[in-house]
Amino acid sequence: MSASSSTVAPVSLGAPRRAWLTDLPVLLVAVVWGTSYLAAKGITTGHTVIAVLVLRFAVVLPVLVAAGRRRLRALSAAQWRGAATLGLILSGIFLLETYGVVHTSATNAGLIISLTMIFTPLAEAAVTRVRPPRAFVAAAALSVTGVVLLTQGGGFTAPSLGDLLMLLAALARTVHVLAMSRIKAVRSADSLSLTTVQLGSAVAVFAVIAAFPGTGASPWAVALDFGPREWAGLLFLSVFCTLFAFFVQMWAVRRTSPSRVSLLLGTEPLWAAAAGIALAGDRPGVLGLAGAILVLAGTSWGRRTADDDAR
Repeated sequence: MSASSSTVAPVSLGAPRRAWLTDLPVLLVAVVWGTSYLAAKGITTGHTVIAVLVLRFAVVLPVLVAAGRRRLRALSAAQWRGAATLGLILSGIFLLETYGVVHTSATNAGLIISLTMIFTPLAEAAVTRVRPPRAFVAAAALSVTGVVLLTQGGGFTAPSLGDLLMLLAALARTVHVLAMSRIKAVRSADSLSLTTVQLGSAVAVFAVIAAFPGTGASPWAVALDFGPREWAGLLFLSVFCTLFAFFVQMWAVRRTSPSRVSLLLGTEPLWAAAAGIALAGDRPGVLGLAGAILVLAGTSWGRRTADDDAR
């Protein structure tokens, strides 16, 4: 009996430990993504949005190109075109998100953008003409109700410009996911190469916009004006929220299930709300807190319903 116990025990204890070692970096990605709204808000103004976006992605792009240069050369012309198209959509997402977070709270930004988890299955159902489960529709209604309450923390007023921009960003994220699944050329593309081309296309869009007069400060002027705090925030967004997050996702999906990774990354709005309330002093009020709870509950319920339906 003791011999049997000694051989079985390491297996039963080792497996959960290995799972935890995989889960922890993914959970850390959710944390840094959740705090990214606060970091972006801290270093960006309406006058510097374009410049900050150029700097943020220009910092990590050379690293991605160097890491995947052989795979980039292996991409076909169709894959380059498909990835570049996705990059154009991605540039729209980042523009909406960054302008949005400048004009709303970090808490609202993180919670509203989480509606992507609801919008995507609904949009996919509309495209494929397959009716979603009733439980999912109920979860979507719960989330939307939560967003309405969240944006009315100080009483029933029109949503702020930032709230509306974050809502558009959630819709743009949905378009990006659907495009990724429907552009045949990119389905077989290497993940690293696909991400590199997308980010490169987005940086090109930001650089072109920055060249036009009236679009804000130039990237060089902003870079020279940044102090240690602003550079720390920019490097956090570049290194942790982009580079680290991408490589952790690739590493984790190979060691655990995509559903488990998605579940952990789905905690992002929770961390966004926590960071906004604890660090930025966001005070959503009673209505706002009720709305935040409904958003978190609705997106969690909707994600589980969608996963169950897929299985």
